[in-house]
Amino acid sequence: MADIQLSRYTIKSHGAKIARLHMYDWIILVLLAVIDGLLNIIEPFHRFVGKDMMTDLRYPLEGNTVPFWAVPVIGIVLPCAIFGGIYFKKKNFYDLHHGILGILYSVLITAVITDAIKDGVGRPRPDFFWRCFPDGKDLYDNVTTGVLCHGEKSVIKEGHKSFPSGHASWSFAGLGFLTCCARCRFSSG
Repeated sequence: MADIQLSRYTIKSHGAKIARLHMYDWIILVLLAVIDGLLNIIEPFHRFVGKDMMTDLRYPLEGNTVPFWAVPVIGIVLPCAIFGGIYFKKKNFYDLHHGILGILYSVLITAVITDAIKDGVGRPRPDFFWRCFPDGKDLYDNVTTGVLCHGEKSVIKEGHKSFPSGHASWSFAGLGFLTCCARCRFSSG
């Protein structure tokens, strides 16, 4: 029984030690969050969108099929809850800490890469026409035939961030990390 007690690493017994050992990891994580925040503030590249291209960009402007709040719940909260369940079963704070740290790194690095590509590519969304011309009255430059948008600026800005999918990349990062952890933790070899 004494051997079992010695092998347990609880928050109370090892929390402060782990926090000190991984302080720089958490600082870098915060820096990644700041970088991602800045990438969402800057204006993306505005790829040329001309009059003849609008036929492919006239899908109706609707909300997301998967709500924005569901992505962090599925990609971050669900894996963290699974890590928490493993902690309460095994009483191993190292596994809990490293699991949460790993999932956050996985998702934040993916978010930074995804948002940087979105800003650099500037691909218009399929509903760009309705973002650009919410009243349905299109207006183009006489010389270049480029769009002259008169919609809400923030909606138009998001209209230039079609590729790659943030929903897919966040979900893959979180659930992919969870799958790798489960595979390593529960593999027989």
